[in-house]
Amino acid sequence: MTGRARAPRSAALFAVVCASATTVLSACGGEDPDAGTNGVGKLSAAKIEKKARAAADGARSVKVSGNVVSKGRSYRLTMQLTEDGGTGEVSSRGGSTFELLRVRKDLYLKAGTDFWASQGKDGGKPGKSDTAAAGKLDGKYVKVPHDDPAYQQFSGFTDMRVLLDGLLAMDGSRETGERGELGGTRTIRVLADKGRGGTMDVSLKGTPYPLRIKRGGDTGTVRLTGWNSSVPLKAPAKNETVDYGHKISPEG
Repeated sequence: MTGRARAPRSAALFAVVCASATTVLSACGGEDPDAGTNGVGKLSAAKIEKKARAAADGARSVKVSGNVVSKGRSYRLTMQLTEDGGTGEVSSRGGSTFELLRVRKDLYLKAGTDFWASQGKDGGKPGKSDTAAAGKLDGKYVKVPHDDPAYQQFSGFTDMRVLLDGLLAMDGSRETGERGELGGTRTIRVLADKGRGGTMDVSLKGTPYPLRIKRGGDTGTVRLTGWNSSVPLKAPAKNETVDYGHKISPEG
């Protein structure tokens, strides 16, 4: 009789403990995947994406690194961007590498001799005179005129809002994907059109920033780090700059 009387009380006590647990355990034994996170993992895919985009819109700076396809051309970039400009390195398929620096509206480009020698008229093979002239530009900053076609194409790499708007755009119905980790930070993935329209890995720690973007149509994958970090921007000194003298081809 005594044993039979105690069993219901034990079961009732277990149920109370199980229902009131607020630690990392859930359902008395299973680990809560959202314990210690910012909670966005509990939301729908659409709401996670909305919060990630709002976080990006409210940021003052970010570092973007990875590969992108722009207007049919493939680029690898490592850029630090702020609301006032950006600085970093861009490489195009074919081996051309150049540095970009934009301080407010002023855009500067720095590249080696090979890059400048290839900027000949009609895009032809550079001659000796082209190579000689290019040598004077080697390692120097060239201020890109606002009306130069290169300004519009290259300045996009230094414009935080323009670049993020393009990178964060996805197409198709949204759904949540797997959880993961990037640089020690737990993440949750949002997929568009089952990943064909792009994927976004969102931070589950602190502010829900997007941390990695895979663009739809295999048009690039980038990491987004250093949100709100300091990015000092300063125009180059006069002895570091030189006048190119004519239009810069955006195909360089």
